[in-house]
Amino acid sequence: MAAGDNQKLKMLYLVKVFSEETDDAHGLSLQEIAARLEGYGVNADRKTLYKDFAELEKFGLEILSEQAGRNVLYHLAGRQFELPELKLLVDAVQGSKFITEKKSRQLIRKLESLASVHEARLLHRQVLISGRIKAMNESIYYNVDMLHDAINADRQIRFQYFRWNVHRQQELRHGGAWYQLSPWSLLWDDENYYLAAYDAADRMIKHYRVDKIVRLSITDTPREGKREFQKLDPATYTRGLFGMFGGELTRVTLEGRNDMVGPLIDRFGKDITIIPQDDERFTAHVEVAASRHFIGWIVALGDGVRITGPAELVEQMRDEAKRLAALYP
Repeated sequence: MAAGDNQKLKMLYLVKVFSEETDDAHGLSLQEIAARLEGYGVNADRKTLYKDFAELEKFGLEILSEQAGRNVLYHLAGRQFELPELKLLVDAVQGSKFITEKKSRQLIRKLESLASVHEARLLHRQVLISGRIKAMNESIYYNVDMLHDAINADRQIRFQYFRWNVHRQQELRHGGAWYQLSPWSLLWDDENYYLAAYDAADRMIKHYRVDKIVRLSITDTPREGKREFQKLDPATYTRGLFGMFGGELTRVTLEGRNDMVGPLIDRFGKDITIIPQDDERFTAHVEVAASRHFIGWIVALGDGVRITGPAELVEQMRDEAKRLAALYP
């Protein structure tokens, strides 16, 4: 490409050079900047570059200079995202189980483009540190976006729902039947996205794993269930759900050793009612969806915490203990 062919694009290419090749630890001399621009078909000399830097600063870009031996190096400072912030975002993408491996790579490449090529290498190193099980349904990324669109448009949705069979294949539930529901909120629990939607047929709020939703579409039918959803306190409701299975929240009384307060606060927050019994034990009241997942969580706490009310839940706990005893005689 001949020098001068893209002279009208000079400022855009100058921003490109600064954004991609410089950062707080890496600068370019005037000669290097001029050479980069020449590669893009742009003429530049020392005098005009000084004026260009001044114009970029007027526009809002912070161009700093630093003496390095006999040369003065120039670099872009004050980026929209600092390197620690980008590392945090990369970790979040890589660690999010609901984002597939393919989509994770795509998002991380886009995040890398927000840094210089030098800092992007540091982000790439960080990606290689952690590997984990990722979602296998590529459509989840677009499902989340479409669900938000449906909620904002106050419209019902239609989809099919699957589960995995023993052959590691997707198997549509209820013989491939279509679900038509009123979406009200997206919830985050146990590293998964869940849809909270109103089922008019059963007159209740139900939950669905977003990564198991397929063939999602938005209908022209207005949503239903506003009154039912308004009864819920989203923050309290989410904390009280275990695996997103279970119905209405129930006030449950727990008794435990003082050293077991931590797991309860981690799960339900510091606002739960905790009543010290003596120097060794406490009583607590929590709002939960009393499902088998909750009972399993209590079992996992060992002998440190036990359910003391309501009576029907205590009975469920006894039945679970019998079931486990029979399973492991």
